[in-house]
Amino acid sequence: MEDREQYVRYQHDRIVLAAIGVHLDPQISRISVRLPRSVAESAVAAWDREELGGIGEESREEYELRDDAAELALIGLAITSRGVWEGEEAVVELDVVQIAAALQAAR
Repeated sequence: MEDREQYVRYQHDRIVLAAIGVHLDPQISRISVRLPRSVAESAVAAWDREELGGIGEESREEYELRDDAAELALIGLAITSRGVWEGEEAVVELDVVQIAAALQAAR
């Protein structure tokens, strides 16, 4: 039987990470950002798009792609509902989770 002891440590690490999140959550909510019009309009289009097909069995890569597309659509929702167009930019307050998703996708 293989040694799985590290997963016990990882579980503890997750508990500590969640405890940090509990303390950070009330301190950080939204951050005002500026986005170029082209990507802001693409995010709004992702929000407006209707996906007609159902979700069947998918690979991990397909799941991650769909998850990223959902994050983009949520940014589009934020732009639609509370964003302001200033020339060639959209100014919008995004949740830190949305910002983190965009930063992660950029890596």
